[in-house]
Amino acid sequence: MTKATGASRNRQIQELNIFHDVAKALTSSLDLDSILQTIMEKMAEYYRPDTWSLLMVDEERDELYFAIAVGTAAEALKNVRLKVGEGIAGWVAKNGERLVVSDVMNDPRFAKRIDEMTKWETHSIICVPLRSKHRVLGVIQLVNVSMDGFGEQEIFFLQALCDYAAIAIENARSVERIQELTITDDCTGLYNARHLYKTLETEVYRSARFGYEFSVLFIDLDHFKQVNDTHGHLIGSKLLAEIGYLIKAQLRLIDYAFRYGGDEFVVLLPQTGKDSALNVARRLRDSLRTSTFCTEESLNLNVRASIGLATYPHDAKTPHDIIRQADEMMYLVKNTTRDNIGIAQRGVMR
Repeated sequence: MTKATGASRNRQIQELNIFHDVAKALTSSLDLDSILQTIMEKMAEYYRPDTWSLLMVDEERDELYFAIAVGTAAEALKNVRLKVGEGIAGWVAKNGERLVVSDVMNDPRFAKRIDEMTKWETHSIICVPLRSKHRVLGVIQLVNVSMDGFGEQEIFFLQALCDYAAIAIENARSVERIQELTITDDCTGLYNARHLYKTLETEVYRSARFGYEFSVLFIDLDHFKQVNDTHGHLIGSKLLAEIGYLIKAQLRLIDYAFRYGGDEFVVLLPQTGKDSALNVARRLRDSLRTSTFCTEESLNLNVRASIGLATYPHDAKTPHDIIRQADEMMYLVKNTTRDNIGIAQRGVMR
């Protein structure tokens, strides 16, 4: 066996081992970061670039950001963004074609500002798009790879690894979408009742451990049946969606809003005592009083609500009990004044 044949055989064995490791990562984990890290590490092991990175496409902003960057310039790249079309990576993202540039100074597409920011000196770049169906998800970029002996076989292998990365990203996004569907209410876009109890269990555990309070609001719309009877279920659904949006708009980022079922909503306020929760309940009640809904349909509906409030751990210590207490307070309002707030251990607000 000649030296060249031996080297070629060793390279083939290395490629097979890398394919095996990457395939194992793809089939044994749904953790996208872990899979991509494996792919990128194997790529670096094979091609030995000075730096390498994975840039993901932010479709809303039409930009690329560095999701993974390894090498001396990695820290400086964390907050760098490229416009799609800018630089070699931006060109690859825009056109969906790979580029192998052995001397970047002779390529007008090269974006010098990245080197200026990172104090890095780029000589060569290999960029491959991560494609899914008809769109580019991201770009893998290898900087300063030795171009000696970089031929069709190396390009084919790189493309195969990039295809694996694209599959991993698409799979992870599909799982994310499925998970969202299982915990989200179709009509309002809020979380559903199934997710409520799971979230409450987590909140009880967290609050017990750290000595926090949290509060729950149970909201039931007053006379909602009349809307359905008068205007039909499509308008009823539109109204629920608009009220769901109004509820969400009144909350902090750490708060949760759920559609419990029918015209009932639940709000979970982490690290919130009774008086602070009462302020939120008042704000919701007053927003409903002053809002009109289904204005596009020229209906200008005004809807009020009966609201019940309970606080952990003073009123209840389990997820089901805290909901039951808030529900009972809501019914106290529903059976007396309506359009008001019932507070556990205090009664209906005057």
